Amino acid sequence: MGADPTLKASWTQVSQDQFRQQLVSVADQFPLTTLPEDQKQVTFLVHGYNEAWPASMGLHREVVENLYTGPASLGECMSFDWPSKGDVLGYLPDRAEARQAAQDFANVIEELYDWLLMKQSAAAKNVQDACRAKTSVIAHSMGNYVLENAMNYAWTQKNRPLLVSLIHEALMVAADVDNDLFKSGEVVQAGDGEGIANLTYRVTALYSGRDAVLGASAGLKHFGKRRLGRSGLDRTYPLPDNVWDIDCSKLIHDEVNGISVHSSYFQPSESDCYPLMRQLLRGVDRSVLVAQGLVPQALSKQQSTGT
Repeated sequence: MGADPTLKASWTQVSQDQFRQQLVSVADQFPLTTLPEDQKQVTFLVHGYNEAWPASMGLHREVVENLYTGPASLGECMSFDWPSKGDVLGYLPDRAEARQAAQDFANVIEELYDWLLMKQSAAAKNVQDACRAKTSVIAHSMGNYVLENAMNYAWTQKNRPLLVSLIHEALMVAADVDNDLFKSGEVVQAGDGEGIANLTYRVTALYSGRDAVLGASAGLKHFGKRRLGRSGLDRTYPLPDNVWDIDCSKLIHDEVNGISVHSSYFQPSESDCYPLMRQLLRGVDRSVLVAQGLVPQALSKQQSTGT
């Protein structure tokens, strides 16, 4: 507490078992509530491409200070750090690193899956033993590629368990993935976004057409599709009902340049995105978010249908 998280010397290495025990101890202190929007949560933060240790931990610090600190804290936020090369020329190698790291993230997700099933069984016998935290994910930029692959690994390795919400809310911020990620819709057919869609209660993609970094990303590789974080969802395909997107361009201050837009979602001096993120993570219904004016426009590409 009080140390600079961007310095590796500020951190203490612990074993996997120690980490699990510490996390469970923290979650056990959360209040037991029947109101889903007030339930505390355990959140995974997955950073993006070109993030060396100081930058990735700086992102973690910003998110914690704005969403997971003080009386209004949403709960506990953990950074899942993957070995990005940390330079522009490492873009394509970073995709390979992201795929490899996804298996490690899948291992974490699968342990969480087993834990939640155990807690469900315990709660059936005694409500006081119910899980006191819901789970969520915030992924930025290429961190969404890590998330995509990790959730697909977990989805297939757990034999495609339908009707199981492992993650309550997933925020895909400035996602550097194809915008037709969810083109399988409600059909189970091994699509790229199936793991995320089927293991998550609600998925929200936050995007902006002003994002020059993702414009360059598409130009670097040109895999045939636009970036989700720049163009929003491709609605020429059917979409799962629990997936939607929000154009955050109006929430990002006008003076922010196209390069800075990519990370401005997490900078209070550059955007007004945190109030929206907080309510999304709490699980506030889409129609309520629109009515409250937190969604900058009335879902011009997709009408609010609840969830």
